[in-house]
Amino acid sequence: AVVRFPHADGCVVTVDMLMEGVDFLLPEASPERIGWKSLAVNVSDLAAMAALPVACVVSVALPRRGGFELGRGLMQGISRCAERFQLALAGGDTNTWDGPLVISITCLGEPVPPGVVRRNGARPGDWIMTTGQFGGSLGGKHLDFLPRVDEALALHRRVALHAMIDVSDGLAADLRHILEESQVGAIVDATAIPISAAALGLEDGKSPLAHALGDGEDFELIFTVSADEGAQLLADPPCTTPLTRIGEITAAPDLLLRTSAGETIPLEISGWKHGFQ
Repeated sequence: AVVRFPHADGCVVTVDMLMEGVDFLLPEASPERIGWKSLAVNVSDLAAMAALPVACVVSVALPRRGGFELGRGLMQGISRCAERFQLALAGGDTNTWDGPLVISITCLGEPVPPGVVRRNGARPGDWIMTTGQFGGSLGGKHLDFLPRVDEALALHRRVALHAMIDVSDGLAADLRHILEESQVGAIVDATAIPISAAALGLEDGKSPLAHALGDGEDFELIFTVSADEGAQLLADPPCTTPLTRIGEITAAPDLLLRTSAGETIPLEISGWKHGFQ
């Protein structure tokens, strides 16, 4: 395949691999929903850099038993996501084996002015802001979420985004990625975090706040901006998706949680971890 970027300075590349038993469960999730998710997680990575989705290539390892019908369902979901974001399916590969379903998709994105947004630009005094709500993704959102491309591009046009990331590992864990790469710290307000109805409705011994901070796969955006521009975003939002200020960036390299009582305590990270032995 040949992909042309006539007006772009560079190309944004992202790749994600999804595996049955790790990222989804068959038959609890339909092949079409799995197909949507497998492309949407890549599109979400492009959104996190404020890049415009352009094209993708898809590689699938199908189980021998039932693989043909499974593959058809996957492509329905992938095609639906590609159409939603005007993304070209530029090619790919398929194979069969005796193992579970594995999908790997590589996406290409086009930087838009004034350029890509990275994780390493957060500054002391910045507001930490988010799109949407957090927690309870295992109730189904992790399969059906809508990548925040439109929101990212609208924010990028309106203000100077200092740093941005999409939430896959968990709100606290992904905020930590920004802090580490920017060499700064943060204070997060517990009462400011927008918690989803799904998390509020869970009765599993964990608090809704713990779900919001650690469940992961919300695929919302965390971003930092100056205090002045953050206030402008709240006063005149550039998108219909809710925007929330959840804290501020500090010079001290600590991640802290400000409780409802006003106490400041260390914020423990409880997000996704790869299961290496």
